[in-house]
Amino acid sequence: MASEPPRSALKRERVRDYLMELVESCAPGDPIPSERTLCERLGVSRPTLRSAVDELVTTGVLVREHGRGMFVARAKITQELALDGQAHRLPQASGTWASRVLEFTTVQAGARVGRKLHISPAAEITYIARLRLVDDEPMAIEYLHVPADLVPGLHADDMESGDFYDFLRARHGVHVHEAVQSIEPTVTNDEEARLIGVPVLSPALLFERLTKDDTGRPVEYVHSVYRGDRYRIVSRLALGDAAPATAQSADRHHPGIPPGDLAGRGDVTALMVGEVQPAG
Repeated sequence: MASEPPRSALKRERVRDYLMELVESCAPGDPIPSERTLCERLGVSRPTLRSAVDELVTTGVLVREHGRGMFVARAKITQELALDGQAHRLPQASGTWASRVLEFTTVQAGARVGRKLHISPAAEITYIARLRLVDDEPMAIEYLHVPADLVPGLHADDMESGDFYDFLRARHGVHVHEAVQSIEPTVTNDEEARLIGVPVLSPALLFERLTKDDTGRPVEYVHSVYRGDRYRIVSRLALGDAAPATAQSADRHHPGIPPGDLAGRGDVTALMVGEVQPAG
């Protein structure tokens, strides 16, 4: 069983959020303050700051140039998988899933999380870090941010059994309706590698999700790190009937399919399924 995270885990998470807020307020190529300046501004040690910076450099958010400093990286290409006017049902991933809470606390939202949840930066959120296990083996680390006034009386035990969305509906009358989720490659840092039982800098998948209820109110912001050696995403593509080619359709690109291959095929819809791979 993986050991508990160090007490610095939340502090580094807050440093990461501050850096992401800084990046989002800048343009590609803009410099960011030096490590020394950031350490003084945030009141953290250089190792804590450097760990967060290294993660953002590895995932392509920041660029470090020797002798010059750190800069905001170029924007990534984004490809959306969606159906017009219709939501996808996401099937449960394979295996028996369980959770173990690593950290459960109440903190201020801060600028970045507050903006995502449409609440004041000073508003309180319930912050939960939990280890996700499949058939008793560590599979992912989730960091959840939920407006505190949305879940009065929420306890750590509630996050270790059952489905959180079922809990929101049954206990608080909150009906989740839609979510926007992004997935991109990353690598594990020291703490993540230790918790999910892989070598440092192992390939991983970074998920970010913003969930809204049936009134359009944001109710949850989550980012998660899934181990890349055991988890994969499978897309089932529904290829429509051939349609007359247009300039717009010729320019479209579907993930994993060379541009132009489906130019005359009309809309391509997809169903994404998570799969846990057998241990090698």
